[in-house]
Amino acid sequence: MNTELLKNVYLFNDLNMTELVEVLKICRQMKFPREKFIFLEGDPGDRCYIIEEGEVRISKFVPNMGEEALAVLKSGQFFGEMSLIDGSPRSATAIANTEVTCLVIDKADLDNLLTVNKDLGNKLLWVFCRTLSKRLRETNEKISNFIAMTAGFGGPAM
Repeated sequence: MNTELLKNVYLFNDLNMTELVEVLKICRQMKFPREKFIFLEGDPGDRCYIIEEGEVRISKFVPNMGEEALAVLKSGQFFGEMSLIDGSPRSATAIANTEVTCLVIDKADLDNLLTVNKDLGNKLLWVFCRTLSKRLRETNEKISNFIAMTAGFGGPAM
Protein backbone atom coordinates (compact mmCIF):
# COMPACT_ATOMS: atom_id res chain seq x y z
CA MET A 1 0.00 0.00 0.00
CA ASN A 2 1.29 3.44 -0.77
CA THR A 3 0.33 7.06 -0.42
CA GLU A 4 0.28 7.55 -4.22
CA LEU A 5 -2.97 5.56 -4.52
CA LEU A 6 -4.58 7.57 -1.71
CA LYS A 7 -3.42 10.87 -3.19
CA ASN A 8 -5.31 10.02 -6.40
CA VAL A 9 -8.55 9.20 -4.54
CA TYR A 10 -10.95 12.16 -4.52
CA LEU A 11 -11.59 11.81 -0.77
CA PHE A 12 -7.92 12.44 -0.02
CA ASN A 13 -6.91 14.98 -2.72
CA ASP A 14 -6.64 17.83 -0.22
CA LEU A 15 -4.41 15.96 2.23
CA ASN A 16 -0.69 16.60 2.57
CA MET A 17 1.84 13.73 2.70
CA THR A 18 1.86 13.53 6.52
CA GLU A 19 -1.95 13.27 6.57
CA LEU A 20 -1.93 10.64 3.82
CA VAL A 21 0.49 8.54 5.87
CA GLU A 22 -1.84 8.83 8.88
CA VAL A 23 -4.78 7.63 6.80
CA LEU A 24 -2.72 4.82 5.30
CA LYS A 25 -1.91 3.57 8.82
CA ILE A 26 -5.58 2.80 9.45
CA CYS A 27 -6.15 1.08 6.07
CA ARG A 28 -6.11 -2.66 5.61
CA GLN A 29 -6.26 -4.57 2.37
CA MET A 30 -9.07 -6.96 1.46
CA LYS A 31 -9.59 -9.06 -1.67
CA PHE A 32 -12.89 -10.23 -3.09
CA PRO A 33 -13.46 -12.81 -5.85
CA ARG A 34 -15.67 -11.97 -8.82
CA GLU A 35 -19.43 -11.82 -7.97
CA LYS A 36 -18.76 -11.86 -4.20
CA PHE A 37 -21.05 -9.62 -2.15
CA ILE A 38 -18.88 -7.04 -0.38
CA PHE A 39 -21.90 -5.89 1.61
CA LEU A 40 -25.66 -6.11 1.32
CA GLU A 41 -28.27 -3.39 1.54
CA GLY A 42 -29.31 -3.21 5.20
CA ASP A 43 -25.96 -4.48 6.56
CA PRO A 44 -24.35 -2.42 9.32
CA GLY A 45 -22.33 0.46 7.86
CA ASP A 46 -19.04 0.19 9.64
CA ARG A 47 -16.39 0.73 6.98
CA CYS A 48 -15.46 2.48 3.76
CA TYR A 49 -13.75 0.90 0.75
CA ILE A 50 -11.22 2.30 -1.73
CA ILE A 51 -10.73 0.24 -4.89
CA GLU A 52 -7.08 -0.56 -5.62
CA GLU A 53 -7.77 -2.96 -8.50
CA GLY A 54 -10.88 -4.29 -10.18
CA GLU A 55 -14.49 -3.14 -10.45
CA VAL A 56 -17.33 -2.97 -7.95
CA ARG A 57 -21.01 -2.86 -8.89
CA ILE A 58 -23.30 -0.85 -6.62
CA SER A 59 -26.85 -2.19 -6.93
CA LYS A 60 -30.34 -2.12 -5.52
CA PHE A 61 -32.56 -5.18 -5.66
CA VAL A 62 -36.04 -4.17 -6.79
CA PRO A 63 -38.90 -6.53 -5.87
CA ASN A 64 -40.30 -8.40 -8.87
CA MET A 65 -37.59 -6.91 -11.11
CA GLY A 66 -34.24 -8.07 -9.76
CA GLU A 67 -30.94 -6.25 -9.62
CA GLU A 68 -30.70 -2.64 -10.77
CA ALA A 69 -27.06 -1.57 -11.14
CA LEU A 70 -26.64 2.02 -9.96
CA ALA A 71 -22.93 2.37 -10.73
CA VAL A 72 -19.80 0.44 -11.65
CA LEU A 73 -16.79 1.79 -9.77
CA LYS A 74 -13.15 1.30 -10.75
CA SER A 75 -9.65 1.68 -9.34
CA GLY A 76 -9.20 4.89 -7.35
CA GLN A 77 -12.90 5.22 -6.56
CA PHE A 78 -14.49 4.69 -3.16
CA PHE A 79 -17.79 3.47 -1.74
CA GLY A 80 -19.44 2.88 1.60
CA GLU A 81 -18.47 6.34 2.86
CA MET A 82 -22.03 7.35 3.75
CA SER A 83 -21.98 4.98 6.71
CA LEU A 84 -18.85 6.66 8.05
CA ILE A 85 -20.89 9.82 8.51
CA ASP A 86 -24.25 8.63 9.78
CA GLY A 87 -23.64 5.04 10.94
CA SER A 88 -26.85 3.94 9.23
CA PRO A 89 -27.29 0.56 7.54
CA ARG A 90 -26.11 0.20 3.94
CA SER A 91 -28.43 1.84 1.40
CA ALA A 92 -27.34 -0.42 -1.48
CA THR A 93 -25.47 -3.64 -2.21
CA ALA A 94 -21.82 -3.76 -3.33
CA ILE A 95 -20.73 -6.69 -5.51
CA ALA A 96 -17.28 -7.50 -6.90
CA ASN A 97 -17.81 -7.12 -10.66
CA THR A 98 -14.32 -8.57 -11.23
CA GLU A 99 -11.68 -9.78 -8.79
CA VAL A 100 -11.26 -6.77 -6.51
CA THR A 101 -8.60 -5.52 -4.12
CA CYS A 102 -9.71 -2.76 -1.76
CA LEU A 103 -8.26 -0.68 1.00
CA VAL A 104 -10.69 -0.74 3.92
CA ILE A 105 -11.10 1.92 6.58
CA ASP A 106 -13.10 0.96 9.65
CA LYS A 107 -15.39 3.64 11.10
CA ALA A 108 -13.94 3.28 14.61
CA ASP A 109 -10.38 3.76 13.34
CA LEU A 110 -11.35 6.80 11.28
CA ASP A 111 -13.28 8.31 14.21
CA ASN A 112 -10.19 7.91 16.41
CA LEU A 113 -7.93 9.50 13.78
CA LEU A 114 -10.29 12.44 13.27
CA THR A 115 -10.52 13.01 17.03
CA VAL A 116 -6.74 13.18 17.32
CA ASN A 117 -6.13 15.21 14.14
CA LYS A 118 -8.77 17.95 13.87
CA ASP A 119 -7.26 19.54 10.72
CA LEU A 120 -7.40 16.22 8.91
CA GLY A 121 -10.95 15.74 10.18
CA ASN A 122 -12.07 19.11 8.83
CA LYS A 123 -10.57 18.43 5.41
CA LEU A 124 -12.22 15.01 5.16
CA LEU A 125 -15.60 16.22 6.37
CA TRP A 126 -15.66 18.93 3.69
CA VAL A 127 -14.88 16.35 1.03
CA PHE A 128 -17.63 14.09 2.40
CA CYS A 129 -20.05 17.03 2.21
CA ARG A 130 -19.08 17.83 -1.39
CA THR A 131 -19.37 14.16 -2.34
CA LEU A 132 -22.79 13.72 -0.78
CA SER A 133 -24.03 16.98 -2.29
CA LYS A 134 -22.84 15.89 -5.75
CA ARG A 135 -24.53 12.50 -5.41
CA LEU A 136 -27.75 14.09 -4.22
CA ARG A 137 -27.77 16.42 -7.24
CA GLU A 138 -27.18 13.45 -9.55
CA THR A 139 -30.03 11.56 -7.90
CA ASN A 140 -32.34 14.56 -8.26
CA GLU A 141 -31.46 14.74 -11.95
CA LYS A 142 -32.18 11.03 -12.42
CA ILE A 143 -35.53 11.38 -10.67
CA SER A 144 -36.42 14.39 -12.83
CA ASN A 145 -35.50 12.47 -15.98
CA PHE A 146 -37.49 9.45 -14.84
CA ILE A 147 -40.56 11.59 -14.12
CA ALA A 148 -40.23 13.29 -17.51
CA MET A 149 -39.96 9.92 -19.28
CA THR A 150 -42.96 8.41 -17.49
CA ALA A 151 -45.21 11.48 -17.45
CA GLY A 152 -47.20 10.25 -20.43
CA PHE A 153 -47.66 6.71 -19.09
CA GLY A 154 -50.43 5.72 -16.74
CA GLY A 155 -51.75 9.22 -16.26
CA PRO A 156 -55.22 10.43 -17.10
CA ALA A 157 -56.03 10.68 -20.79
CA MET A 158 -56.03 14.20 -22.18
